[in-house]
Amino acid sequence: MNRRSALILPIAALAQPRIAHAQTAWAPTRPVVLVVPFAPGGPNDLVARLVAPHLQATLGQNVVVENRPGATGAIAARHVAAQPADGHTLIVAASGTMTINPAVMRQPGYDPEKDFAPVSLAMTVPNMLVVHKDVPARTVAETIDWLKRENGRASYSSGGVGSTEQLGMELFLNATGTQATHVPFPGGAPAVTAMIQGTVQCSILNAATVRPHVASGALRGIAIAMPRRFDPLPDVPTMAEAGYPQVVSASWSAFLAPANTPAPAIARLHETIAAALRLPEVTQRLTAAGFTIDASTPAELGQTISTELARWRQVVRDAGIQLN
Repeated sequence: MNRRSALILPIAALAQPRIAHAQTAWAPTRPVVLVVPFAPGGPNDLVARLVAPHLQATLGQNVVVENRPGATGAIAARHVAAQPADGHTLIVAASGTMTINPAVMRQPGYDPEKDFAPVSLAMTVPNMLVVHKDVPARTVAETIDWLKRENGRASYSSGGVGSTEQLGMELFLNATGTQATHVPFPGGAPAVTAMIQGTVQCSILNAATVRPHVASGALRGIAIAMPRRFDPLPDVPTMAEAGYPQVVSASWSAFLAPANTPAPAIARLHETIAAALRLPEVTQRLTAAGFTIDASTPAELGQTISTELARWRQVVRDAGIQLN
C-alpha cells in the first residue's frame, strides 16, 4: 500500500532564505519524489520530511515524500531502481535495505551497486553491545569470559532473522570465538523489551534506542560497534578500544538515485541535500533523536555500501543465515 503526502509549501509563498549553492547545469522540471521504504514515523521518514522543504525551496519544484513499506525496504528499492534516471526520484534508504537485504535474500530484486547512483549519506547511529543488568560483565573482555563460561547457554535478541542486530551480534561472536543462541523478535522494540525483562541476556542493538535503558541502569552498555564513541553515552568505549576494530555495526540513512542518473543531477542533489542537513533546525531534530549527521560525497557513500556488503555477505556465509 502506498502512502503519498505532498508537502504543502507553495513555492511562491516560501519566505525562508534559499540555500546557497554553486551553479550547476541541472534543475528538476517536475516534482521530485523522495521514496521512503518504511511506514511514516521512522528515522528514514523523519530525515526525508526534514530535508524535503529545503530541497523544495532550493530546487524550485514541489518535493513529495512517498512511503512504500514492505520487505525491509526491498519493495521501495525495486520501485526506485525502475524509475527514469533523470534525478526526479530518490530513495531515502536504510543501511539494511542496501547492504543486508542483498546478503540474506535469495532474490532481492535489485543490486545496490549496479541499480543505484549514490547521492549522499544522511545520518548514522551506531549499534551497541549491551547486557542485562544481572550479567556479571562490565567490559568486552568480561563479556567474552562470561559467554565462554555459558558455553552456548546465553541468548541474544534481534529484530528478526537477517536483521542488523543479528548480523552485528554474529560478527561479534565470530570475532571473539564465542557462542550464544539467537532469539528473533518481530522488530527492534520487542527485542529491547526482551533484554530489559531478562528473557535474553545480551545483544547488539541500536544505541539510540537503548540509550535511555542504559542510562536508567536496566541495561549495561558494554561497547559501541563503531570506530568513534557515541556522544549521548560518552563513557561507553568502542569495540576498537577493546581490541576488536573489525566489529563494526551501525544503522544509517542515505539518498540514492536510479543508476545512470546524469552527473550534473547527482551533483546538484548532493549539494542541496548536504546543505539541508547542515541547517540548525534539521541538525537539532536529528541529533536530539540520537543520530549523527553524516553527509558524504557520492563516492564515499558508494564505498560504504561496497564495504558493508562484503562484510555482511561474509557474516551470512559464516552463520548460515538465509531468507527466502
